Amino acid sequence: MKTKVFIDGSAGTTGLQIYERMAKRGDIELLTIDEEKRKDAEARKEMINASDITFLCLPDAAAIEAVALAGDKVRIIDASTAHRTNDAWAYGFPELSDDHRAKIASSNRVANPGCYASGFISLVYPLVKAGVLPEDYPLTAHAVSGYSGAGKKMIAQIEGPDKTKEMCSPRQYALAQHHKHLPEMQKICGLKYAPMFNPIVDDYYAGMVVSVPLVTRALSKKYTPKDIHEILSAHYEGQRFVKVMELGGETTLPDGFLAANTLEGTNDMQLFVFGNDEQILIASRLDNLGKGASGAAIQNMNIMLGIDEATGLV
Repeated sequence: MKTKVFIDGSAGTTGLQIYERMAKRGDIELLTIDEEKRKDAEARKEMINASDITFLCLPDAAAIEAVALAGDKVRIIDASTAHRTNDAWAYGFPELSDDHRAKIASSNRVANPGCYASGFISLVYPLVKAGVLPEDYPLTAHAVSGYSGAGKKMIAQIEGPDKTKEMCSPRQYALAQHHKHLPEMQKICGLKYAPMFNPIVDDYYAGMVVSVPLVTRALSKKYTPKDIHEILSAHYEGQRFVKVMELGGETTLPDGFLAANTLEGTNDMQLFVFGNDEQILIASRLDNLGKGASGAAIQNMNIMLGIDEATGLV
């Protein structure tokens, strides 16, 4: 029997990507709503409750409304920010721990992580758990992303005829330190304080790198890049989609440049460790639309269904 899936918000970037991946699968029956009814609460309620799994690809307020429309038996995967710090929801990053994976598998409510947050948490969570990073360490994160994650309005501006000179350059934003991913970055990693976060959107479509600098004299004890590499490698050993690359990245990055769009179109995430005994740089590379959005959502669905988590993603 096919799994009935409804995508509430299928017109957005994440929703469209989920739809395109699902349409190729023989084990999925996609439920679709008439275009003129996609904002009609009663019509949405009917589709949500007719589904086995509903993906919410909506603004936060609309996602909260959609959850209220759903019965207890409908399994929800929410791609919005609304439920990522809610303890009643499973946090949809299965590679973080066996407990995370088990909660996803058994839950009817799964919060899909944010793209920047996925990169940051993939690096910081294992180091906090291993005792390398004190919970009050003053973390900073720098990140660059393609413009596909910036929403329909910005995509239209960048791809349209009125594109400005400034849009051709990297642009920093969230300068007041109120980025919507900060709460989950802090909570999921168990940090006492939110990190200082410097996101940058650039003039390419998809892919991102999140980098976190570590000053070794401020850590719980003196660690070398090799030590950090071994801790991350042990944490993610055997994972299908999250891989710790060779120390220093010499083989993967023969020219010494860490490009942000290499993993576009995949659900892969690559972690890197660089630096020296005084200063260490850890970095996570992923597709903001893949492991940072639609790919992660489908991976979570596969886990919830008890099937190979790579189904439809390779």
